[in-house]
Amino acid sequence: MADGGAGAYREFKALAEAADRKFARARDLPLYGGGDHHSRKAFKAYTRLWRLQQERRRELVAAGLRRWEIGEVASRIGQLYYARYLRAAEPRSLVGAYVFYEAIYSRGYFGAAAAAVGTDGGGGGVSRHQALLIRYKELRFIARFLVVAMLMRRAEAVDHLAARLRALVEETKAAYPKTNFKEWKQVLQELGRFLKADGAYKGSRSLRYDNLFDSYPSNLVSIARFHSKRVLKLKEAVLTSYRRNEIKFTELTLDTFRMLQCLEWEPTGSYQIAAKELTENGTVSDQSGPSGLIDIQLSTEISDGSLPSNPQKAIIYHPTAAHLLAVLATICEELSQDSILLIYISASGSAEQSFASQKFGSSSSRARAASAFPTDKPNSHNSSDNHLWLGPRGSGGPNNLYPDDLIPFTRYPLFLVIDSENSHAFKAGLSELNLGL
Repeated sequence: MADGGAGAYREFKALAEAADRKFARARDLPLYGGGDHHSRKAFKAYTRLWRLQQERRRELVAAGLRRWEIGEVASRIGQLYYARYLRAAEPRSLVGAYVFYEAIYSRGYFGAAAAAVGTDGGGGGVSRHQALLIRYKELRFIARFLVVAMLMRRAEAVDHLAARLRALVEETKAAYPKTNFKEWKQVLQELGRFLKADGAYKGSRSLRYDNLFDSYPSNLVSIARFHSKRVLKLKEAVLTSYRRNEIKFTELTLDTFRMLQCLEWEPTGSYQIAAKELTENGTVSDQSGPSGLIDIQLSTEISDGSLPSNPQKAIIYHPTAAHLLAVLATICEELSQDSILLIYISASGSAEQSFASQKFGSSSSRARAASAFPTDKPNSHNSSDNHLWLGPRGSGGPNNLYPDDLIPFTRYPLFLVIDSENSHAFKAGLSELNLGL
């Protein structure tokens, strides 16, 4: 039995190392364009790993497997589900992420570190340094869980997790007074601002399209077809925002968070019941035995066939103008002929530039900074209110996004949403294009 347990543990470690390498490759790839095969490989690797710990849990624990290691595997699976949701816009993948995160949280898989926090030695074989590393894993896990819970509109879970994150940061600061927690203080501040700004959603209807409240698509007024045999569908969306001191949590800004939901269908009753049953099953407390209630295939078993598929969305956090244009070019290259591309950009215009220019100190330097902005492009680019500002404070014209920059993408069916005080520049600029001026 001892040899069998040691062999199972060695197999677990080997599979974990292989899965971690695949996970790293999938994580480093952008959630648009190609690269989905790396995600599938990582899923397959973690499927084998998860099934091994389910089938041989007792032997593995006897051989030295820690609960936080099981939690780490489950957390990686949750991250892969969430990445699939972002890449393929599948609500069932978001449910899968929630199920795994909820199970990790309710079963306290990262609780092994608590015994060592605040002690000179270790607790249960966990050193003080290792306990701190596990605590960092737990903090990052709760932050990810919060994002998923907010997207699923689980208000009670969000409030509970936010309180737990604050308490956990305070506990860890008290246990490790010499450790710098400035980054987590900032995370808590961002979370507080985000929840305060988005608090109005509690008790209100979803931002998602809901056929219980909204007209069914076939009843809406539609424009005439451009082609008798060609039906255009919204299949791709690029969402980005870049504002100074904007409200955000992790790399999800409030603007993109709301727009993300506006581009999705609210699941129907049968789907919600199935999702509720799965999330409830995933939260059953299991402190000792195998976690058989968490099924690696659960998110493929529920779907909502009564609704069209959601458009795939690329969420770009604080891009430069060049990066945004590169992303658009990559997506357009793979855009099918019947697809519409939606571009949502929330960014500041001249007001942001004026504020940045005031930081230079003297009036002469401010004048030089202000005069530098409009000289990047000739002709129509001689005004401070004809572009969007995508860049950090004090950066120059290369981070200005002009209406002309988007002209190449008008070769494709395009729906453009500009959320800015300078949005009129894009309306005027593209109107001139349509008039052939």
